[in-house]
Amino acid sequence: MASNKNQHFVPRCYLREFTHDSENKAINLFNIDNKKFISNAPVKSQCSKDYFYGQDEKLEAAIQFLEGSYATILREILEGPRELSDDQKIVIRRFWLFQYLRTEAASKRSVEMSNDFTKTAGVSPEEFKFEIKEAVQTAMHTFAENMDIVDDLKICFILNKTKVPFLTSDNPAILTNRWHLNDARTKFKSFGLNACGAMLFLPLTPEIMCVGYDGDVYSIPQKNGWASISKESDVKAFNQHQFLECRANIFFKNSEDCSFVEESFGGVIDNRPSERHRIHYAVFDYTDGQHSRYKVVDSSEAGEHERAIVHSETVHSRPLSWPSVIRWRNSGTVYTNDTGLGYVRKGQILPEYEGFYKEPVKLRKSRA
Repeated sequence: MASNKNQHFVPRCYLREFTHDSENKAINLFNIDNKKFISNAPVKSQCSKDYFYGQDEKLEAAIQFLEGSYATILREILEGPRELSDDQKIVIRRFWLFQYLRTEAASKRSVEMSNDFTKTAGVSPEEFKFEIKEAVQTAMHTFAENMDIVDDLKICFILNKTKVPFLTSDNPAILTNRWHLNDARTKFKSFGLNACGAMLFLPLTPEIMCVGYDGDVYSIPQKNGWASISKESDVKAFNQHQFLECRANIFFKNSEDCSFVEESFGGVIDNRPSERHRIHYAVFDYTDGQHSRYKVVDSSEAGEHERAIVHSETVHSRPLSWPSVIRWRNSGTVYTNDTGLGYVRKGQILPEYEGFYKEPVKLRKSRA
């Protein structure tokens, strides 16, 4: 049985630098549902559930090892020479991926999508019901089997030289994709961890943002793995992703930033998706001898069909602006084979994937 009953899905070692005096005891938060500030909330009760990961001692030990490695690397970064080593980059990438997969927000979204999917497919809750516990365990297996899926992304730390802080949340590890959200070639398509144009954001402290990015699509002027920003608009562009993706709470270090937090949230609240996934239902229409045609219909009007396709689509947040420090790469490229795989980064094209070729990044009829 796991030794710790109160298990954090956003660990205290991560939240430490956002706590009062970095003492890891009290933190300021803004609840987006009630638009309410809570000063000096106990950190030990934030982002945690009883046996959130279950009661597997080996899993608990593995999580503690990864969190301990992150805490060590962050301390080295804050205290030592500011030059990122390959080992530090690996730990940061793996921590980002684990954090992205394991939050309560991620698990609830998986549950909601799965249950809506089975309902649309006509499967009764008695036959199959996906719950938080199963979603968490699935996320753990996904991490173990795919922990190298972001290793091909470049890593850069952004030093915030402005007077406004980076904020964090109960869902701090951000996956976004400026190219995918804006290019006409990807219209009606979603993107995942292996997609061309992927970007990862993780605020490490109020002054440091970790950015992972597809080097074939973007570039960041940097030295020894570091870049800096001096525009408040860039800080706000990073922060809006926390407002767009958080489940309930935004965390920040200094109570005097309350008005800044509230104002920032008010500026992006209308861009928070009203739904996090969509289910598409298509029924058999006809066949021409070689191909079968399906037509998309509303599931409530579909009736019973022996042949149907149910497809789930993740709804991604669309920010109002992007940090200017992340630029388009000159002569950038993306990769596709014109199949349902979509656009996959060169480093993630598996041997069994056939027919991939490269296309220019240049946006085609930009959607935003």
